[in-house]
Amino acid sequence: MTLDEAIEKLGEDFPRLNWAFVPESIRDSDEIMSYWPGDSADDVMVCVLKAKSVGEVFHRQDFFFLNFAYRNDYRALSARSDNLVTIKENDCYIGQPFSGYAIRGESDRDIVIIGVLIQKDAFFREYLSALAVDSAMFHFFLDPQNDRFSENMIHLTFDAEHPVRKLLELMVLEYADKKEDTQAVLKPMTLSLLMQVARAYRSTAEAAEGDSLADRIIRYIGEHTDRVTLGMTAARFSYHPNYISALLRQKTGRTFSEILLEQRMDRALALLKGTGLSVEEVAAMVGYNDPSNFYRAFRAYYQASPREYAER
Repeated sequence: MTLDEAIEKLGEDFPRLNWAFVPESIRDSDEIMSYWPGDSADDVMVCVLKAKSVGEVFHRQDFFFLNFAYRNDYRALSARSDNLVTIKENDCYIGQPFSGYAIRGESDRDIVIIGVLIQKDAFFREYLSALAVDSAMFHFFLDPQNDRFSENMIHLTFDAEHPVRKLLELMVLEYADKKEDTQAVLKPMTLSLLMQVARAYRSTAEAAEGDSLADRIIRYIGEHTDRVTLGMTAARFSYHPNYISALLRQKTGRTFSEILLEQRMDRALALLKGTGLSVEEVAAMVGYNDPSNFYRAFRAYYQASPREYAER
């Protein structure tokens, strides 16, 4: 099957998926929800919307999604900005569970949108740990667990040769000609896709912020909480460890160790509250090889054990 044939097939399948919208009362207002439209046994879906006119009703959904403008532009309506954002060809738009969203578009040539849908439980189980190096993206993906209607979206721009586009093409080919092991094949592709997106997100944020050296160091610590050391940080920024220590103390009033502990405890708390991961798994994700050391650090920081906090 060629790529064009795969796109055509998934485009024909799209209207037959279970896109039923269910009325629900949300925040004292009447809204509609879209639930997982495919096989409940599947963790990942790849779908293609192919049409000259798109007028999707505004709704919320209970899964993560990434929509990529493969051909032509379209518009995305989000609840947070309450306006239409133009999604150019090769842009992608990423939404959390329960965030409000709708697609709009009109053209004399086909609009082709490739969508990757990921079930919530599968996302936390399979993909969150790989994305946790970036603090902002980490909290983006966990926010829906702690604030059901956080209304966050990510909008990124890529070029036609970017690996994100190539990965999506491979995923379309695989999903259009499904085999018994298709879900197993899609898993590493989805992981690679999300890691490429996280890299682009981090690069875009760094270019836009223009932070001070101290800000960049703190962000670096947050991106490597599982393994970072003062020596590693000093080597990354080409300064002596003593200079890094003095700079952080001068600019923040905290030591390197205090900043690292704060970053680890913040991340640990978010994981305990927002996922079903065990305390031991959380400990490893935030840089503690020995869970007993994590227990002691957590209790000293929050005046409660991890299990007590997780059960609140």
